[in-house]
Amino acid sequence: MAKIIILGSAYPLRAGGLSTFNERLAEEFMALGHEVIIYTFSLQYPSFLFPGKTQYAIRPAPPDLDIRVKVNSINPINWWLTGREIKKENADLLVIRYWLPFMAPCLGTIAAIVRKNHKTRVVTIADNIIPHEKRPGDKLLTRYYVKRSDGFVTLSKSVLKDLCGFDKKGKPKIYSPHPLYDNFGEKMPREEALEKLKLSPDYHYILFFGFIRDYKGLDILLHAMADEKLNDLPIKLIVAGEFYSSEQPYFKIMRDKGLGNRVILHTSFIPNEKVAAYFCASDLVVQPYKDATQSGVTQVAYHFGIPMVVTNVGALPEMVPNNVAGLVVKPEPGEVADAIYRFFKNHMEEELKKGVESQKKRFSWTRLVEAVFKAGKTPVQH
Repeated sequence: MAKIIILGSAYPLRAGGLSTFNERLAEEFMALGHEVIIYTFSLQYPSFLFPGKTQYAIRPAPPDLDIRVKVNSINPINWWLTGREIKKENADLLVIRYWLPFMAPCLGTIAAIVRKNHKTRVVTIADNIIPHEKRPGDKLLTRYYVKRSDGFVTLSKSVLKDLCGFDKKGKPKIYSPHPLYDNFGEKMPREEALEKLKLSPDYHYILFFGFIRDYKGLDILLHAMADEKLNDLPIKLIVAGEFYSSEQPYFKIMRDKGLGNRVILHTSFIPNEKVAAYFCASDLVVQPYKDATQSGVTQVAYHFGIPMVVTNVGALPEMVPNNVAGLVVKPEPGEVADAIYRFFKNHMEEELKKGVESQKKRFSWTRLVEAVFKAGKTPVQH
């Protein structure tokens, strides 16, 4: 049995992608017999840097997880104290989620202190190496962090390629695809999901899900919905997720294109217990991203067996094989509209659902755990 510490977002932070992932990863380690502690943030972002309404959860604490609320992302004294505390735990592995260069000084400093016990290996699970929304100093900060990790697991091949530009020492680097988000409950009948969301059964629904940021291309999808070829289809678009960028450009497109009756806005944070209803009510998930590494939304769609339209950016084509689990297109309104039209007009739902089921086995949490042990050069213990 190994002792493992996960350093990253978790309860009492609300269950966005990072927290959900880290808690699910802890459960997988524990299911395999390992001891797990999660160190999470007492302060993750200063309020002026956080684009949402609140960083904190209204959900109950996850049962059976040892979560310690310790880390202040902007307080160097806290980094030193937390690093010393984790160092004394003498864990076999410290698994750190790295997703934003802003976090590099905090996470890198803690990692450097912990490694001084000459026992704990630091393994980074990297969502991004360079973020989608780039800022001055990103590369300098990432370089600082990369030097302080012993090994890496990336969730997409594109991030693995980016990482190679920052590490010249040949540290272990392993690609392991983002596992399924299988912790949002079981699939429910479409009729039940529609009733929960108070939606009419007379329409087919397209889902855009998750935090709304400019790089995710909601504007592309709104323009696609205005394409005249879709006018006669009984479809509506559900936008489910909180705005993390200005909502005004999107509202303007809807006004200018007369989309008021074709778009359903549920633009607040979607808690875990409501996720299933949105996916199970939908016929098609669309991810019209302009830039991407990997996406947790894809893995929720896989869990609930929903076909997808994705753009050919980052790892999305790796995750959603074209004409198997979905349709892959360029990030352009006309291409997205064509894919939506083909999906409904050619009755592709059943065929692509079979493809979704066939792909699920690629995305297991056990595979990720094995990659983490390998990157840490620690024997896998069951």
